[in-house]
Amino acid sequence: MINKSFKRNYKYMLFVLPALIYIIALSFFPAASVIFLSFKTPKDTYSLGNYYAIKGSLLKATFDTVIVSFGALLIQLFFAILIANILIKSLKGNKIFSTIFIIPYGISTVVSAFIFSLIFASVGGFANSTLHSLGLASIDWYKTQYSSMGIVMFADFWKNTPLVALILLGGLSSMNPAMLEAASIDGAGPVRRFIHITLPNLAPFIAIALLIRGVSEFNIFALPLVLIGYHPALINTLVYEYFTSISSVDYSYAAATILFVIIVAFAILVIKLGGTSNYEK
Repeated sequence: MINKSFKRNYKYMLFVLPALIYIIALSFFPAASVIFLSFKTPKDTYSLGNYYAIKGSLLKATFDTVIVSFGALLIQLFFAILIANILIKSLKGNKIFSTIFIIPYGISTVVSAFIFSLIFASVGGFANSTLHSLGLASIDWYKTQYSSMGIVMFADFWKNTPLVALILLGGLSSMNPAMLEAASIDGAGPVRRFIHITLPNLAPFIAIALLIRGVSEFNIFALPLVLIGYHPALINTLVYEYFTSISSVDYSYAAATILFVIIVAFAILVIKLGGTSNYEK
C-alpha cells in the first residue's frame, strides 16, 4: 500500500519537475549568483565594500522605491475594488465597459509612458491645454519630487489597474451571494456588508494581486525613464539609480541584492496576511 502511494506521488512529481527546473535555473540560481557577486570587489576579494560604496545614495533610492511602489499599489487596489464591484453586477453596458477598461493593460509600458509624457508635458501638454480652456494657469508637473512621483503613480495606475481588477473580479465571482443577502435581511448596510463580508472573502485574492503587482512595482524602471528621464533629484528608485548612474557592475549587484531582500520581505508579509485572513474567515 505504501509502495503504491509512493509511486503515485512520484508520478505526480514528474509533472511538476519541468516547472521546478525552470524556477531553479531562471530564478533561484541567478538570484544566488547576484548575492554572491555583490560581495566581490574589483580586486577579486570579498567584503561589504560594495554596500558601503552605495550607502550615500541608497537611502533616497530605497525611499523613492517604497513610496512609488506602495503609492501605486494603494491607488490600483482602491480603483480595482470599485471596478470589480461594478463588473460583478448585471448592469446595462457592462460588456462594453469591461472591454474598454482592459485596453490599457495591453499597451506596452514604453508606449503608455510616452502617452503620459505628452499629456503632462510642461509646455503644450494635453493637461495644461485643458487647464487653459478652463481659464486656469499652467502647471509644471515635474517641478517637485512628489509631483513627479505622483505622475509616475498615475501612469502606472492607468496601465495596471485592469489586471488587479480582474483578479478581484474572480474573487467576487466565487463568493456566495446568499451571505450578502442574509446580511442585508439582518439589517447590515452596504458599508458593513463590504467590511465584514466582502473584504474578508477578497483577502486571499487581494494578497495575490498585491504579490503580482508588488514585485513589478519594486522593479519599476522603464516608466519613469521614459516619462521623466534621468533626474535623480525628482525620482530615484533602486533599479533606476544603479542601472543608469553607477558604472561598476559590483555596485549594481549590491543594489540588486538589497532590492531582492525588500521584495522577499514584502512577499512574505503579503502571503502571511493573506493566509491569516483566509484562516480567520
